[in-house]
Amino acid sequence: MEGVTLWESFDFPTDTLLPQQLLTRNTRLVSSRSKTNYSSGFYKLFFDNDNLLHLLHDGLEVSSVYWPDPGLISWEAGRSTYNSSRIAVLDTFGNFSSSDDFTFMAADYGPNLHRRLRIDYDGDVRLYSWDKEGQTWFVSWQAIQRPCKIYGICGANSLCSYIVGSDRKCSCLPGYKMKNLTDWSDGCEPEFHLSCNRNESSFLLLPRVEFFGYDYGFFPNYTFDECKNLCLQLCNCKAFQFTFIRENGSSSCYPKTMLLNGYRSPDFQGDLYLRLPERNLFSYANSVQDFTLVCSSKGTVQLDRKYKRSQENGIVKFLLWFASGVGLEIICIFLVWCLLTRTQQASSVDKQGYLVAVTGFRRFTYAELKKATKDFKEEIGRGAGGIVYKGVLPDNRVVAIKRLNESNQGEGEFLAEVSIIGRINHINLIEMWGNCAEGKRRLLVYEYMEHGTLSQNLSSHALDWKKRFDIATGTAKGLAYLHEECLEWVLHCDVKPQNILLDSNYQPKVADFGLSKLQNRNFENASFSRIRGTRGYMAPEWVFNLPITSKVDVYSYGIVVLEMVTGKGPTKGVHAIDSGGETEPKRLVAWVREKKNEAAAMASWLEEIVDPILEGSYEKGKMETLITVALQCVEDDKDARPSMSQV
Repeated sequence: MEGVTLWESFDFPTDTLLPQQLLTRNTRLVSSRSKTNYSSGFYKLFFDNDNLLHLLHDGLEVSSVYWPDPGLISWEAGRSTYNSSRIAVLDTFGNFSSSDDFTFMAADYGPNLHRRLRIDYDGDVRLYSWDKEGQTWFVSWQAIQRPCKIYGICGANSLCSYIVGSDRKCSCLPGYKMKNLTDWSDGCEPEFHLSCNRNESSFLLLPRVEFFGYDYGFFPNYTFDECKNLCLQLCNCKAFQFTFIRENGSSSCYPKTMLLNGYRSPDFQGDLYLRLPERNLFSYANSVQDFTLVCSSKGTVQLDRKYKRSQENGIVKFLLWFASGVGLEIICIFLVWCLLTRTQQASSVDKQGYLVAVTGFRRFTYAELKKATKDFKEEIGRGAGGIVYKGVLPDNRVVAIKRLNESNQGEGEFLAEVSIIGRINHINLIEMWGNCAEGKRRLLVYEYMEHGTLSQNLSSHALDWKKRFDIATGTAKGLAYLHEECLEWVLHCDVKPQNILLDSNYQPKVADFGLSKLQNRNFENASFSRIRGTRGYMAPEWVFNLPITSKVDVYSYGIVVLEMVTGKGPTKGVHAIDSGGETEPKRLVAWVREKKNEAAAMASWLEEIVDPILEGSYEKGKMETLITVALQCVEDDKDARPSMSQV
C-alpha cells in the first residue's frame, strides 16, 4: 500500500472552499459557531435533492432555506434543476460555477491572487482575496448584501435592524427578554404567560416590521378586523402581519405561529401586530418607540398664524362651502360605488395572476375545472378523501383533478392548508398546480402521472427489480423531505401504494396530502381527532392511542417496501405451510421476519419470499439490505424504527 493515498483533507472541505476544490453532492460547507468557537454552527452550503445549491439555517428548533430567495421559483432565481451532477468549483481567477447554472465572478477577477470561499459564522458566504500590500484578506464577493435577510441571525422573538455603514443590531420584541446574554442565536423568551382566552389578549403595532415564514396561512383580501379575529381564534398565534396596498385596494393577512427571521425596513409596506396580554399592554407599549421611524427630534411645530375674519361675505362663503361639501360627498359616493362594482366584476384572469404571484399556484373556478374534465367524465382514482379525474387545461397541460368530499371546512382554513402544501417542492413529491374553493366545493389540481399508482403497476406486473428499488429509495427521499427538510414539517399519515404515483420514467412521487398533518419540529404532542390511514399500513400507535410522530409514516413505508419485494398485500395475509404440512395464515410482516430468521439454516430464504416475477433478476446484496431496512421500519416499538433520513 506504499504510495497510495488513504485520505485527503482536500476532498472534505469544512467551512472553506479553495480554488479547484470541488463541492459535490457528498460534501458541504458548515459555518463555525462564532468568531472564537470553531465547532459546527447553524449554517450550511450544499446541494439539495432538487440539484440546487442553497444556504440552510439549521437551528435548534427549525430548519429553513434562505438563499436563493425562497419566495422565488428556481428559474426566477436563475437556477436550473435539470443537471443532477451536483458539482461546484472556484477557479484561480475568481470565477465560481455550479451545475445548477449559478455563477459569479470576483470583483478583482484575474490571475496571481490567493482566494478562498468561506461560509462565515453569520450565515453569509464570502469570497476573500489576499491583498499582498496590506497583508490582509478583503471581500471580493458575498452572497447576501443585506445582513438581516439571513435567517436565524438574531434568534426567535427578536428583530434585526441594519443601517448602512454600521453593523446589524439585534433587539428583543416588546415583552420579551434575551434568552442567553452571550448569544443572540438563542433568541428571546417571553416575560409573560399568554392565555388562550381571546378577551385577555391585545395587539401592539410595530410599523414596517416583517417576519418571513412560519405562517398559519395566507389570507388575501381579509380586512384588518378579520385578520385580527383569526389570530385571536388560534391559541398558537403570536402575531399577525397585515399589509394594505392603496394602489389596488388589496390586502394580505399572515397569522404567525412562530416569530423568526424578523427585520425592520422602510421598504416594507406592511405592519406587524404583536399579541400580548391585555393587562401588560401599556407597559410594553413604552418600549415600542425603538421600533418606529423618528422623523424629527424636535417634535411637531405649531405655526402661529392670525386670520382676520371678514364679516361682509360670511353668508355667501358659508353657502359656497356647504354646496362644495355636498357636491364632494356625492362625488366620493359615486367613485366608491364604481370601485366596488369594478372590483366585483374584475376578470378571473387578473385574480388568478395575483394569486399566482403570492402563492405560487393558481386559483381555478369550478366552471373551469368542470370544462377541463368534460363534466368530470374520466375517473382515474378514488379514495376516502375524494375522487380523482383526468383533465386538460386550456394551455393543453394534462392534469389530475381531485374533487374532495364535501366538508364544512371554511374557505380560509382550506386556502391556508393548500398554501402551505403548495409551497412544498421536491422531485419525489407530487406537485400541486392549483385549487378551487367555491361554496362547499373543494378541488385540488395536480400534475398528471402517466403510469398511475404503484398499486396498479404491482398488480399488472410491470415493475422489474431496478424500478422497484428506485421507487423504494425515491419514496424514502420524499418522506424524509416532508419530515425533516421543508419549511413546514408534514406527517403524511396515509402512505400506501395507492398514494405513490409514477411518472413517465417510473420515478415515484408521494401524493395525496388530504390526510396529512402539519407539525412543528418536535412531534411529541401531535393530536388527532380520529384514526387516520389505511388498514394494513397503519402503525400500532393509531390502534393503542399512543402519541403520533413521524414514525407512523416510517411504519407504513416499511409495509409498502415489503409489498413491493414479495408481491403480497398486507391485508390478505400469507398462506404459509407449517411443520405439519398444513396451511397456516400469517401476517405479512411476521412471515417475512420468520423467513429471514431462518436464513442461517436455509440459504434459499430470499427465493421463498421474493416476488416470483423478480426471480433471477435482482441483486441479492441489495435485496437483503432492502428487506432488513423494511423490517426495522415495521418494529412495533416506534423508538426502534429509524427516521426516514436514516432509511
